[in-house]
Amino acid sequence: MKLDTRFITTAAIIGALYAALTLILAPVSYGPVQVRIAEALTVLPYFFPQAIPGLYLGCMAANIFGGYGPIDIFGGSFLTLIAAFLTYWLRRFNKPWLAPLPPVVINAFGVSLYLAWLADVPYWVTVGYIAVGQFAACYLLGLFLLYAIKNRFSNL
Repeated sequence: MKLDTRFITTAAIIGALYAALTLILAPVSYGPVQVRIAEALTVLPYFFPQAIPGLYLGCMAANIFGGYGPIDIFGGSFLTLIAAFLTYWLRRFNKPWLAPLPPVVINAFGVSLYLAWLADVPYWVTVGYIAVGQFAACYLLGLFLLYAIKNRFSNL
């Protein structure tokens, strides 16, 4: 993995797409009950390491507008970064259906730590809401995206 113009450009496109999808679909992208459609892109590190910094920066940009302040901007983005690294790491098992698992689990339990407190909603209720939204975005949409990429580019 070399840091060249193509790597940086791909990361920037993924980040911009993540931020744009989140902002365009803002009514369902923020809060304790959310389905952040842009989370479907969190499967991309499975094939593209460029997606790791792209998702991190895209999430950071999107969370600036979320209304939950620095804890969401930096904390939520850091959780996305961890999930992206884990998704990239999971590719060694050659089981694409595992790719959405890190963002679902990390966000359900991690984001809920601060979002339950900020939104004054019980922690386990928030975990449930976030998990369902993440499952919808990552497994229903993201896994479809992952297999579409895999079928399109047979060398991956």
